[in-house]
Amino acid sequence: MEKELSTTVKVRFSDCDPIGHLNNVKYLEYMLNAREDHVESGYGFTYEEYTKKTGCTWVTVQNEIAYLKEVRYNSKVQISSKTIEIGDRLSKVEILMKSEDGKTIHSILWLTVIYFDMKTRSAATHPEETKALFRKFLVNLEETDFQSRVATFRKHNKTAK
Repeated sequence: MEKELSTTVKVRFSDCDPIGHLNNVKYLEYMLNAREDHVESGYGFTYEEYTKKTGCTWVTVQNEIAYLKEVRYNSKVQISSKTIEIGDRLSKVEILMKSEDGKTIHSILWLTVIYFDMKTRSAATHPEETKALFRKFLVNLEETDFQSRVATFRKHNKTAK
């Protein structure tokens, strides 16, 4: 089973700034859309289906993003995502935007989400079956904090040239 799911997308002109670089806000949009696709293809459900079935969903409580190398109009990028932390209430996902060949890391996003009960409008505890599903996809990283992970990718990009 693949623990890191990946999608290739083309960067659109309308998503770029006047000098042809992908707009910073659009990085998030591309990355979150890819994660939604990865959950459906890899985990076997959509967020909408899960919420209808359980009455719960995930709400983002923190984003940490680093822009490492510009992305230009009309280029193709790989966007990969993986679960890097699972707790009773909080989970963390890493989403990477890489060059089409995977050699350059353009951006890294750590997304922290809380499991949320739509009826009570408050945080809830992950059901055991949901945690068990996520554990199948859990990837343990060498770096345990965002800044260390970013430093690793900056170093990687310098040697990948």
